Amino acid sequence: MENILVATLYCIGIMVGFTFLGLGIGIGILGSKVAEAVGRNPETKSDVVHSVMTICIVLAIFLLLLFAFVFLLLFYNPLVV
Repeated sequence: MENILVATLYCIGIMVGFTFLGLGIGIGILGSKVAEAVGRNPETKSDVVHSVMTICIVLAIFLLLLFAFVFLLLFYNPLVV
């Protein structure tokens, strides 16, 4: 039983770590492209920022769903009998 819990915690750590790594890289690339787009055409700043905020809200919702899944694995683990 301890082996299952250790494996679950290990996988949760890897899952959360890769998620934050991917989000950090993705938001960094997104920010650089936004700066480039606003630098080329400053009149469209409000449209570009509105689109970026929508994308960030969707990413935050996916992150909350990940944490819900993590807590489900931590407290209601179906593998532990």
